Amino acid sequence: MNCVSSTAVNIIVGSHVWVDDPNKAWIDGQVIKITGQEAEIETPDLKKVVAKLSNVYPKDTEAPAGGVDDMTKLSYLHEPGVL
Repeated sequence: MNCVSSTAVNIIVGSHVWVDDPNKAWIDGQVIKITGQEAEIETPDLKKVVAKLSNVYPKDTEAPAGGVDDMTKLSYLHEPGVL
C-alpha cells in the first residue's frame, strides 16, 4: 500500500488534498497515484498535478465551502485549510 505520513495524517491514494499552485495559491484535488515521495493529484477540472508529498496537505471534506466562523472547528490547521 502506498502511503506517506504528512504531519499527523497519512496521505494515500484516494485522499482529498490541497496542493500549492503558483497561479491560484492552493488548489484541491484527489490523490490518484503515489510514486516514491511524489503524488499525482487530479483536480476537479480533471487537470493532473504532480507534487512532492511534503507539499501536499489533507483537505477537510466536511468543512463548509463558505468557511467556518471558529477555526477550532477545522480538522486540519494548515495554511490552505485556514485560507
